[in-house]
Amino acid sequence: MDANQTFTGTSGMDHNDAPPSYTTNTLTQNDSNSSNSPFTARGNNEMDVTYSHQQDQVAAQDTMDFENGNNDSNNANDMDAMLDDQELYPIAILVDELKNDDVQLRLNAIRNLGTIAMALGPQRTRDELIPFLNDSIDDEDEILLAVAEELGNFTEFVGGPEFAHTLLRPLENLSAVEEILVREKAVESISKIITVFNDDQVEHHLLPLLTRLTNGEWFTSRTSATGLFSSVCEKCNAGRKAELQSLFIQLIQDDTPMVRRAAAKALGNFAKKLDKTDYLSNLLPFFIKLTKDDQDTVRLLTVEDLLQATTILTIEESKQHLLPSLKSLGQDNSWRVRFMVATHFAELCEAFGVSVTREELVDLFVALIKDSEGEVKVMTIGQAPAFAKIIDETTVVDKLLPCIKDLVIDTNQNVRAAVAANISGLSPILGKDMTIEYLLPLFLQLLRDDFPDVRLNIISKMESVNQVIGVDRLSLSLLPAIVELAEDKQWRVRLAIIEYIPFLASQLGVAFFDERLLHLCISWLGDTVFSIRDAATTNLKQLVEIFGCNWANSTVIPQVKAMARNENYLYRMTTLFALSTMSVSLSPEVIRDSILPTVLELADDPIPNVRFNVAKSLQVITPLLRNDPATENLALSQVKPALEKMNDDADMDVRWFAEKALLTV
Repeated sequence: MDANQTFTGTSGMDHNDAPPSYTTNTLTQNDSNSSNSPFTARGNNEMDVTYSHQQDQVAAQDTMDFENGNNDSNNANDMDAMLDDQELYPIAILVDELKNDDVQLRLNAIRNLGTIAMALGPQRTRDELIPFLNDSIDDEDEILLAVAEELGNFTEFVGGPEFAHTLLRPLENLSAVEEILVREKAVESISKIITVFNDDQVEHHLLPLLTRLTNGEWFTSRTSATGLFSSVCEKCNAGRKAELQSLFIQLIQDDTPMVRRAAAKALGNFAKKLDKTDYLSNLLPFFIKLTKDDQDTVRLLTVEDLLQATTILTIEESKQHLLPSLKSLGQDNSWRVRFMVATHFAELCEAFGVSVTREELVDLFVALIKDSEGEVKVMTIGQAPAFAKIIDETTVVDKLLPCIKDLVIDTNQNVRAAVAANISGLSPILGKDMTIEYLLPLFLQLLRDDFPDVRLNIISKMESVNQVIGVDRLSLSLLPAIVELAEDKQWRVRLAIIEYIPFLASQLGVAFFDERLLHLCISWLGDTVFSIRDAATTNLKQLVEIFGCNWANSTVIPQVKAMARNENYLYRMTTLFALSTMSVSLSPEVIRDSILPTVLELADDPIPNVRFNVAKSLQVITPLLRNDPATENLALSQVKPALEKMNDDADMDVRWFAEKALLTV
């Protein structure tokens, strides 16, 4: 390729983000002394014209060389030029797309920055590409987000760790933009890059960067600075850590609430990187100041800082320095702050230890569970089982259960639903006798609640109660309510009861089940909601697996077969669903004697939907018959003729399913 041959990029952008030095240069290939840049403002078609013109020049030169008898040697050189040209042309396209008007094209080019950097080499990437990106931050947020992400993986393209600091300048600019997602990604990329920094880079590039961000004029740069302290601290010695603490304290006291909020969010991770002495003497006073900030959005973030601070301090030190702040936050005027305390209450109790929890935190928990805001009560209720494990049994009975009893009749239905979802977790803690005495009456009350989610939650958690008090006592106390819920007007409640039936059946035994629950299982097959009918068929299959084929043949199957003569076609379809679903768990003899005749009888049903479901049922039953020598002949003698008849049915759906079922015969 000719030394003066150039590839140029198109400037379609109206952002005016390219400085003058990037509007006059061209990318010169194979010219080691060139300092020209590829990031040039050129016409949209100039690259294509230049490339085509170069091809014409090569072709013309071929003709001249051939005429002069120099074709062999010169053609080889021209071929090399053409190959170089073809390899570099896609790179030039990417360079061109970096400045295209189309956002998607620019985004595509950004995603391929690594390819461009590899083509340019480390030196030109540092000298040309990085400055170009640094001066091109006036773009769409989507583009800037992609740039921030790509630069985090750019260390190898600028020459390795030795030159990684050259990436800080564009990332610093991105850390100060308005869009928070871009800033967060830029901070993440900086944190990733600085892991390879040496002491000199930390001293001359990283710390000055952090200082500039901390002292930035706009709050955006100061908020970004807070996210870097934890990562920077890992690269610093004791002297530098003292400087970092001073800078962080400056941010904690910033006039802008957004900066203080960001500082509160970052304080916990930064504190864990410091010595205990430094934290107690330098940061703790300002942490306490944050817990009393006039903005509740700042105060609520200090709850997580407090939790992380307990990992630095001993239990006694936590009690002395942090417990007063925790109590203050738990009684804060803002419900959002109290909600955050409730969210982490069990973790806080574990951090402070059993002794402090029993002596100091019981009253705080009771205050939160009685809070005036429903959201706080709901969150606190969720912490009750874990909290009950830490405190003693007497305290649970004397302090916690009276609160639970009041919440069962709370006017807020979401609070009652939360009680229903968590109250069963107290059973293993209280034991059998106390569960029967204190919790069973509450279970019954919740089972009769007007709000369906309350009933649903208590039913779904019943198994843990059964493990404590036994199914006999549970069935005697709760079975009437469960039977009542089996006909609940909310279908999701009925569905929850159906899913619970196999468990009850396995515990109650055949006699009790047949007397009290069998009629419910059959009645669900005629439910108006398909999901209930479908679940009922699955329920019957599970019951067959529990009680056996003989029980099914004598008890369930006759009642299901009776539905095949119902005038409503939906009942007849449900019969097919139930029989085909149960057949998987039945013996081939039962299928032959009880299932197959009923299915074949419905093959002549006047409703096409019933007929094609016959075909679907036969598709399930046929392999089961063929697997047993005593019944395998039925596939040819009875099933196949029925399917062949349906294969000529007037309804196309019936024919389609019949043809599909014939493949199993």
